[in-house]
Amino acid sequence: MEFVVFMTLPGLVILLVGIAFGDQLLRATGRGRRRGQVSATGFEQLHATFSPGKQSELKERQSALLMKDDEEDGAPPHRSTVDLDGGRAVVRLPRVPKAQ
Repeated sequence: MEFVVFMTLPGLVILLVGIAFGDQLLRATGRGRRRGQVSATGFEQLHATFSPGKQSELKERQSALLMKDDEEDGAPPHRSTVDLDGGRAVVRLPRVPKAQ
């Protein structure tokens, strides 16, 4: 019978609040060593159920995680370097042949 209660919307919210409380309790005692929060994922999915904008945001976030992110994207290949620690940037312009 308890399972049927959690199949309703108010029951789902009660279950998510209970999971959030338990998750925060584990993190406070030092037993939860992960970076993210389990309860946040559940509440985001619940929010996405009622908000189409949130659904597209979650889909965009998922596709961004799957895309390859190269360090050299958008920069000219092997011409410019930036040393943030040394505070130095080197920009090499491409050589243009002189007209005769």
